[in-house]
Amino acid sequence: MNAIDNISVLALDVDGVLTDGTIIFTQYTGVENKQFHVHDGLGISLWIKAGNEVILISGRKAECVNIRAKELGITHVIQGSKDKIADLDQILSKLGATTEQTAFVGDDLGDIAVMQHVGYAIAVGDAAQELKDISDWVTPRNGGRGAVRDAIEHIMKETGSWQDAIDALKTTTAQQ
Repeated sequence: MNAIDNISVLALDVDGVLTDGTIIFTQYTGVENKQFHVHDGLGISLWIKAGNEVILISGRKAECVNIRAKELGITHVIQGSKDKIADLDQILSKLGATTEQTAFVGDDLGDIAVMQHVGYAIAVGDAAQELKDISDWVTPRNGGRGAVRDAIEHIMKETGSWQDAIDALKTTTAQQ
């Protein structure tokens, strides 16, 4: 059996993975803003509808991350993480899932330890070379530009569940 065959949990770094890594502060309030790619959102929705879990783990804190997570139905969000492995393990325990069932998508050096901790490691296309070197797969697109969608498609195609997700989407769209 391949390491990818058991994956049912997708854990994501935020900055540089769900976003392109740019951090924008509003001039007068200092509120942090980020851009999210719509392709990633649809991929996450398909992943969740297929019965899988998504976990967001970020070292930063920004309200816009909570807003986007809520829009997508992501209920497991850790911001301000000082220890991504401990935070991931805590959520996995609540889910009754293991690290072997988990894929992590990362982009920079701070993600190395957690990527080595999970069953399947994915680096975004513009990740640090050190991450690419330890990854099981590298997305063709960069972080914040559809890389999460690439990761989801890759896992679901490898496990044979992508076409079912597309068929369900066609049915849902036709009924609306």
